[in-house]
Amino acid sequence: MLRGRKVLLDAELAALYGVTTKRLNEQVKRNAERFPKDFMFRLSRAEIAALNRSHSATGSQRHRDPRFPPYAFTEHGAIMAATTLNSPRAVEINVASDHMWRRFAAGLFSAKFAPASAT
Repeated sequence: MLRGRKVLLDAELAALYGVTTKRLNEQVKRNAERFPKDFMFRLSRAEIAALNRSHSATGSQRHRDPRFPPYAFTEHGAIMAATTLNSPRAVEINVASDHMWRRFAAGLFSAKFAPASAT
């Protein structure tokens, strides 16, 4: 957790989607309007230092170029990233997300217009 949110770092998200971190970050820069601050943010130096000291961190950032702090993606940012990438895994996640949203919306729609039950 960073800044009170559950997040995935760019390297973790890139691995999940089967792309390089460089490719993920290129797409984020090209599609910056899709990533508001509540979808993703850059880590501060203090956050990077704390992450490097943490025993629960999934991967060390020590080998990363310090000029480019990592991005942290919230769940909304992770889903949005899938829409900007064209890897098979990103497309699969994007389609699954769309299907889930359709089922959710259909449930809301049917519940709103369902006849009242007789009691």
